[in-house]
This record gives sequence, structure tokens and C-alpha cells, in this order.
Amino acid sequence: MPEIKSADAAELTRIMGQAAAASGGTTESGKTGDAAADNDGEAAKAAAPAAAKPYMRFYAGPVTQDSGLEGIKFDFNYGARVEVPAGDYRVRFLDREACLTLYDAAASGVLVTSSKKYFVDFRIEVYEKGKLIFAHDLNLEGKKVLLKFPVGILGDILAWFPYAEIFRKKHKCELYCAMAEDMIEIIKPGYPEIKFIKAEERPEGLYASYYMGIFFPCDDRVHQPVDWRLIGLHQNAAMILGVDPGEQRIRLLPKNKTRRIKEPYVCIAAQASSQAKYWNNGRGWLNVVKHLKELGYRVLCIDRENVYGMGSRYNIIPYGAEDFTGRRPLQERIDLLYHADFFVGLPSGLSWLAYGVGKPVVMISGMSLALTEFPNKYRVQNFHVCNGCWNDTRITFDHKDFEWCPRHKGTDRQFECSRYITPEAVNKVIDRLMADYKLKPQKQAVNKKKIKGEQ
Repeated sequence: MPEIKSADAAELTRIMGQAAAASGGTTESGKTGDAAADNDGEAAKAAAPAAAKPYMRFYAGPVTQDSGLEGIKFDFNYGARVEVPAGDYRVRFLDREACLTLYDAAASGVLVTSSKKYFVDFRIEVYEKGKLIFAHDLNLEGKKVLLKFPVGILGDILAWFPYAEIFRKKHKCELYCAMAEDMIEIIKPGYPEIKFIKAEERPEGLYASYYMGIFFPCDDRVHQPVDWRLIGLHQNAAMILGVDPGEQRIRLLPKNKTRRIKEPYVCIAAQASSQAKYWNNGRGWLNVVKHLKELGYRVLCIDRENVYGMGSRYNIIPYGAEDFTGRRPLQERIDLLYHADFFVGLPSGLSWLAYGVGKPVVMISGMSLALTEFPNKYRVQNFHVCNGCWNDTRITFDHKDFEWCPRHKGTDRQFECSRYITPEAVNKVIDRLMADYKLKPQKQAVNKKKIKGEQ
């Protein structure tokens, strides 16, 4: 789960302000307001603090599509947009699926944009002196379409990306996906029909563009149609793109299929971006690693950091685990996971990575509910104590507070959601997983020794 997936506060305030204006003074009485007029982007530049470095920048660029009529251009980059010259014009936006007029107002010498930036089956109409002179129904087939992803995160993008492929197939568009280069490296091999570009790049002649993420404040209905806390991390992407929100697993392919470690092994990851995501049981990892080793496994810790934390809290690599941490390429971790029997981790990025490789995942979670992550029958959660604050619509996650515990911070109940997940409970789930997959690491090790001796 991410720290933040939207523009910085000033930028988002500006955007939300546009939406508010759209539903007020620029819309005629009796119509559903859903558009705003914006002559240029200078206000955005002025509003954004110079020191801010948002995870995502909202930039639609110049209007790209020629209507065939002088002075009138349109596209669907960051919402429906239509540019009209000075004169007696009227602009209408309609939602074809909802059979609803979203915006209907006079326009002269302005760029009119819809307030909704996620996928809507738009129809654009332009009238001159009361006569319809231009109409266009959104049609992505064969068109250049951009999906822009935030940078600096792992699990979220892995959760969202499968819906990009569903979107491409549904609309038969020429799909571009903009993201960080390290993410391109691991995702691109599994999706040859998608064109991957760097986060700051933007193709010429884009017909439409959409921004992927979970957006704060949570009641933002500009970039997402519902509250993501109610539907889960991955399904929010499906809602933004207007595709089926059913389960989809990202395809992550190994680059080197040569087995690096001969003995049977399991990968684990104990670090996270917020203390609430950690397994805060002091004897937890110690006993799980011991159990795995007794079963006959080598236990490899594949976190990026072997020590991580902030303020008064720091977390170290679990005792007894082998140190495979470090700022190494994600592809190396994929290659390691490919030969692992399974993965044990937290509601964090490496669990999504293991899931994408196709490995069973034992997930230890207290702060998030099951709907937040991928469907998983090996999830370990304790409902006898406080839990699920991440999905509580009365609470907003504070990404700046590493020790965030909204209900019990500073009390003896802080982080009880994971403190009361016992290693015995996790080991029991591990045993069940092994039985389901008929895993017998000690027998594997013996057989490999015999084969080696015969050679």
C-alpha cells in the first residue's frame, strides 16, 4: 500500500476547486454540473509549492483532436475537453452509459473540461446559435491512449496493472503506460502488446489519458468514482478504467530460469512503509523462521533494507533468515521467487510481487482487511482485537506518520492488530499451505543429494 497516489495538496485543491466551480456558477439551473472552463495552466504552476515533488503530475497538454471545424478541437486527456472560439456557442457533455446530461452551458473562447477525470463513456456536443454543429462519441479503438502511473511505489502498481491489459483488450486501443523505469523492466516482458514509456514522457497526438492511483482525500470523486477503502486497492483501478473489477493477477516473468539455490527454500519479507503494516509481535518472525528451517527450508529475506524505520522505531532482518536484502534490481527478486516454494510477508509490495510470480503467499496483516489485497486463503488476521483501520471510512491514512495507529497510538494497545497475531497461528497456516501443495522440503533435499551422488 502506498504513501499517496495523487498530486500534492495544493494541486489537488486546485483540481477539486475546478470541480466545485463546475457544479455551481458555470452550469445552468436544472442540469447536472460536471464541467469547468480553464483558459490555461498558469494557476496550477502558481499554486504548487516549489519544493513539492508529487508522486504524480496532472498535465493534459494542448488539445489534440481536430473537429474539422475552424477553432474547435477536442480530446479526452484528463477528462473530456473541447475548445471553442469566441462566439455564440454551447457545449454539452453526456454520459452515454448513464443516459445523462452532465454539462450544458454557453461557451465562448474557452477550453471546457469535464470535472470527472476517470473513464466515462462521454459524448461531446457543440452548438452554434442553437444548432448542433459538432458531435463526437468517445471511441478508443485504434487511438493513442495513455495510462499514467505514480512513481516510487511497488505493490500498488502490481495490483493495478492487470486492469490496463483488460482495458486495452476491451477498447482495442494503442495503449501507452507511463511509469518508473524499474517497473517497466519487470512488467514489460509479460505484456508485449502494450507500449511502455518513462514516467515523464508523453506521446504525440494522444486521444485520451487516465491517471491510476488511490487518491487523497478519500472523498475525491474527480479521479476515482468510489471510496477505495470500500472496494480494495486493485479494484479501484478497475473502477477508474470502467472495466470488470474481478480478480486479475499481473504476469511477472523470470529473466533467468536457472535455479540459483539448490536446496528447497522459502522467501520472506519483513519490512514495510508504515509500522502499522509490520508484524509487531516480538517473537513472531523468530519462531516462524525457526519452524521453516525445522521443516527443511532455507529462509531467504528479500527485503530491500535489512534495517528500516523512522523516529523511535526501527526493524531489523528476522533472526535466522539469510540476508538477500539490498538495492538490487526487482528482476533478481522475481528470479529468486520463481524457484521458491512459497512466500511469507506483509500487506506490502513484495507480497504482490510474489503473487505476480504465481507463488502462494502467507500474508500477515492487521491494519488492512482482506478486500484490500488479492484473494488469498493463506491470509493470517486476528479479529479478536482492533483491526482494519486502513479500510475504516471514518479514518484517513496519514502517510507522513510512520507510527500511524489511528485508534490507539500512544497507548498499550498500539499496533495490537498485528501484535496479537501469534507465530503459532502463522505456522499453522504454513503447514496447511504445504499440505495443500504437497510440499516436502526434506524429501526434496534428500533426493537432490542422491542425484548429485549418482552423477
